[in-house]
Amino acid sequence: MIELTTPLSDETISKLNVGDVVTLTGYIYTGRDAVLPKIVKAAEEGTVKDLGIDLQGAVIFHTAVSPAGVGPTSSNKVEIECTFEPLSRHGVKMHLGKGAISKETVKKLAENNAVFAVIPPVTALLESQTEEREVVAFPELGMEAMNRLKVVKYQAIIGAAKGRSIYD
Repeated sequence: MIELTTPLSDETISKLNVGDVVTLTGYIYTGRDAVLPKIVKAAEEGTVKDLGIDLQGAVIFHTAVSPAGVGPTSSNKVEIECTFEPLSRHGVKMHLGKGAISKETVKKLAENNAVFAVIPPVTALLESQTEEREVVAFPELGMEAMNRLKVVKYQAIIGAAKGRSIYD
């Protein structure tokens, strides 16, 4: 098991391989269909830091945040998967979610020294490993707003790295 602490460096990401089991500790962001395209737009416009979001070395977990907890959503939804490349280009190092992603997305992750990690749908466990939650952007989206979570030892499997995927 490889223990990772956020923010993630380029060097750390370059050492990860498909199939590695990792634990994540530190602050991560959440986002899914409604908010991720807005974050991409803010990053492209250079206003993402005005929202209180630092994408350098960041991890984005594809989830909504509800009173019941957090659990991964499918990362291969068009509205989510189309954000991998621009968010990675703007500094995101790890995308957490579930499901197979396209070969083109796997390639774009490699080009930007970023990875995709599959996180099991274990909402109760993840809730017990989430120490803090705070809405940081787009509160009008309710559960789909971007949140910053402080997590301890979230477990995930590297599903795409260095142009390879566990789904190939």
